[in-house]
Amino acid sequence: RGKDEKYKVRMPKLRVAKEYKDKRKSIDDLERNIFKFKKSSEEKSKKMEKEERSFRETFMYHKEIRVLATATAARSVRSRRRADLPLTAGEHLDVIEAAQGPAVICRNARGRYGYVLAEHLNFR
Repeated sequence: RGKDEKYKVRMPKLRVAKEYKDKRKSIDDLERNIFKFKKSSEEKSKKMEKEERSFRETFMYHKEIRVLATATAARSVRSRRRADLPLTAGEHLDVIEAAQGPAVICRNARGRYGYVLAEHLNFR
């Protein structure tokens, strides 16, 4: 084996014009991104359906889910209970229903549902 490797001829790399190489790379990336987008949107929709099912079970909500208003979180709030929705400052929320008392049921961009105190929201 040692002798075979000793006499092995190394082939020089073919040089490719940088412009062509960059163009080829961008086309390959574009094709890959299309497939990744489809896959991630499928996963996202499955996750949203799962969140909706758990929301309906937790809150015993059997009506059609309609967005009444959109709001922005005024400040960050951690959730204390499972039914509460944790907030980050500036996060956009969809208000689903105004429940009794100071809390409203909201949905965040990731599809999670929960109670949020109205005093933590800025309505547009």
